[in-house]
Amino acid sequence: MRAAVAPQKLKAVYAGVAGRYDWQHGLLTLHSDQRGRELVVDRTVNRGDRVLDAGGGTGSTTLLAAGKVGPEGHVTQFDFSSQMQAVARERAVAAGLSGRMDFQSGDMLALPYAEASFDSVLSTYSLCPLFDPAKGALELYRVLKPGGRLGVAHSASPENPVIYWLAERLEDIIWHFPGISMGCRAVSVLPALLRAGARPLFERRLGVPLYPFLVFVVEKPA
Repeated sequence: MRAAVAPQKLKAVYAGVAGRYDWQHGLLTLHSDQRGRELVVDRTVNRGDRVLDAGGGTGSTTLLAAGKVGPEGHVTQFDFSSQMQAVARERAVAAGLSGRMDFQSGDMLALPYAEASFDSVLSTYSLCPLFDPAKGALELYRVLKPGGRLGVAHSASPENPVIYWLAERLEDIIWHFPGISMGCRAVSVLPALLRAGARPLFERRLGVPLYPFLVFVVEKPA
């Protein structure tokens, strides 16, 4: 796995791209990123849930979740970038969903919540830049209630060896431009969750051949 961008540098990168994050990420993924968000929310969130969207950024997943939980539910959006969250707040007000949401900031590797705090937990493309993605995934699992679901979408390595080689060579170049890569690289976190006892419910690969995503949902046994 490629080494992570240093946290302070990563924070500066996201401060700089906040205003263009959505169209840039969508362009680079041919908009398969939104399909991943939709799959995660559709298969993880139920009406009335208390939801954590960890690394929620500009709010694309948060808004989908807020729409699905209905007026009985609530979504906490957690992110380390105030600039990204400012965009999310504006979008929530424009969508008329701000009453179902609150915003908190901090480190995904040390979430400020007790164990079993949320009915469902989401992470879409927010584990990829972390210094320790597996630790981040286990933090998400820790704050999930027994019987609840964790839905994740993250960058993955191509399975075809030729395409994998091409992707790595291109990544060698792009990695020198954090404003383009946004510190996102292929990670693997599902094995750590399975070792922790998570029960797999859904798994699918999607996206462009050079840069696929893995989307999965696990349940915490009751």
